[in-house]
Amino acid sequence: MRNGRRGATLNAGFIARLAAGLVAGLALTAASPLAAQQNQTPSQQPSIMDEPDQAPPPKPAPHRHSKAASQTQQPDPDLDTDDQLAPSQIKQPMPAAVAEPGGAAPRKPAPAAMHAAASPAPPPAATAAPPAAAAPVTRPATARAPSPGAQVIACVGAFSKDSSHLRLAMTFDSKNITFTDVDSSAGTKVPASVLYPNDPKRRLEVWWADPAGRRQTYLIVINGHSTWVGPGGLRLGLTLEQLEKLNHKPFKLKGFDKDGVATISDWDGGALATLPGDCKSGVSLHADPKASADAIGAAPAAQEFSSSDADIRAAKPTVSEVLIGY
Repeated sequence: MRNGRRGATLNAGFIARLAAGLVAGLALTAASPLAAQQNQTPSQQPSIMDEPDQAPPPKPAPHRHSKAASQTQQPDPDLDTDDQLAPSQIKQPMPAAVAEPGGAAPRKPAPAAMHAAASPAPPPAATAAPPAAAAPVTRPATARAPSPGAQVIACVGAFSKDSSHLRLAMTFDSKNITFTDVDSSAGTKVPASVLYPNDPKRRLEVWWADPAGRRQTYLIVINGHSTWVGPGGLRLGLTLEQLEKLNHKPFKLKGFDKDGVATISDWDGGALATLPGDCKSGVSLHADPKASADAIGAAPAAQEFSSSDADIRAAKPTVSEVLIGY
């Protein structure tokens, strides 16, 4: 019986060791790659249905703008060697500004610019000053500015030499223009186109070299109470001093006639002698109504005077008519 219990004990120990060996073997098998592959779930197994029917997936385009590409440009295997771009060709510096050719024709100056050109040239340092700083030097007749809303005449466009009544009507509206007879200084009637005939402050006469065809500008007349401003800033009511500022120098004029009117005879090479558009300007001045007969008689029409002459200035004349002609 004792041997039988020992045999049973040995058999039980043997069976336990055998079972332990089987368990260890199973554990090793489960840890092997083959077992891992066999234990995959059906959702993890690759399927032929997930692959494209024809061509393999396209090769992704190279990231040319990535950080690595910006540092070192890699050659593109799809391009020939001659078609590759070097890094210096991809990043080029901004080219310098091209200077204007020295032989280019200068632009035609505006009336204000023309006055500036006639004045003494400023030193080189002054040319870099902003326009606001230069304005007080070049702006003429600052003592009396044009009336608000005043219209300006330039010897181009509707007031050019080759203009016509039709062109004026198209520019200012046909309802604001009429063709009628106006008075001339000789006491006769002259056919002319009149802008704003019923508005004394906007009234303007345009005389034609071809009155029958109402074309080819001959004379533009600012008179009465008109607020029009002629080329170079000419307008009614200016004094001799203000005219000299516009001209940038004194000028010459004939003395007073029997009606107390003096006329400009020569701008004496000043700014008003040459106007943009190849037009010419003439001015009549009327003596102050309070001026004495002796003051007016001291500067007779038969003589020519400087605008700075004391006899002329004693009559305190002001502009009573502005003429712009071709």
